[in-house]
Amino acid sequence: MTDQLTVERLSKSFGSTRVLEEVSFTVRPGRFLVLLGPSGSGKTTLLRCLAGIERADGGAISFGAQAFADGRAHLAPDRRDLAMVFQDYALWPHMTAAGNVAYALRRRRPGRTESDRRVAEVLERVGLSDHADRFPHQLSGGQQQRVALARALVARPGLLLFDEPLSNLDADLRERLRVEISTLTRDSGATAVYITHDQAEAFALADEVGVLEAGRLVQLATPEAVYQRPATPFVARFTGLAGELSGTADGPAHLNRVLVRTDAGSFLVAPAGPLSDGTGVDVLIRPAAVTIARDRDAVDDARETLSGTVADTAYRGRGYDHVVELSGGARLTGVFDRQPHPRGTRVRVTLDPDGCFAYPASPASPTQIDGESTSQLNRTPVEIP
Repeated sequence: MTDQLTVERLSKSFGSTRVLEEVSFTVRPGRFLVLLGPSGSGKTTLLRCLAGIERADGGAISFGAQAFADGRAHLAPDRRDLAMVFQDYALWPHMTAAGNVAYALRRRRPGRTESDRRVAEVLERVGLSDHADRFPHQLSGGQQQRVALARALVARPGLLLFDEPLSNLDADLRERLRVEISTLTRDSGATAVYITHDQAEAFALADEVGVLEAGRLVQLATPEAVYQRPATPFVARFTGLAGELSGTADGPAHLNRVLVRTDAGSFLVAPAGPLSDGTGVDVLIRPAAVTIARDRDAVDDARETLSGTVADTAYRGRGYDHVVELSGGARLTGVFDRQPHPRGTRVRVTLDPDGCFAYPASPASPTQIDGESTSQLNRTPVEIP
């Protein structure tokens, strides 16, 4: 059993720029936490503070009974019971795969026989037994990342840190290596912290997801809770939307539902907080909440059905994604159906209230992510208990 990781009011600035703003969380022993956020959200700086590469300006970090950072105290990286898997592999080019893995054991100084045994064992676990004598330039990107993973696992650390380890790999290889990282990390029993900007990757890996916005931890919850109950509009936008509509609450919420009037029509939604009659709202809609109704379908409540025109259709293997233009100029993207609907077709879409979140309207423009408004991004989705 490993120890609990505790982060308390962690802060960090670079010059006048505040990068982390009193971030606090705990990760229970053996759990897998994924920190999710766009570029500039502070996730890399947070991971580097955990590793000891960066010195925090304030707050505390502890792992079990060991204080990593507290006030002016700062424990050197090589004295922390952790290992890190980097985005760019960080392998020694003059060492073989086995040599790179064995390097992680030098500080622990096992005997030569024990070291060879553990290196061979972990290379077999990552599927590289036949590549032990190859140098990094003789390995593919996926094989190099497996060597980096084996190097992190061989010393059996209590804490594993992952710095976007899959971002340099192609889509198919990312998925296969994601499964291997999940399986091997959990088999090791280590506590894990993994950072990524990919929400599908985060949801697939995590026991808990922490969403960072501009240096603040704005939600910490299970993947299901983040997706089904986003704490803020930013969380909802960053974890996948079909579209957004502006409207007005028509009456108070009842049974966790409120009727919203928009230019595209009226429909029931789930209020993200207290809403009174006449309150202006922004409705954020998940792709899974939108379906194209069939002519034969019986629609129980017309208020949950909107009319529109298909603006685009894209084949996705399992079926088709559609862009539907609604009245008033709004668009819904990623509207899935197993049958294609040609461009220009008039359709009705039904909305599941559980996937439509109403927040009090904000005069501020949508949060910018890497130069794009989050309201324009089509991100396919997917409190620590």
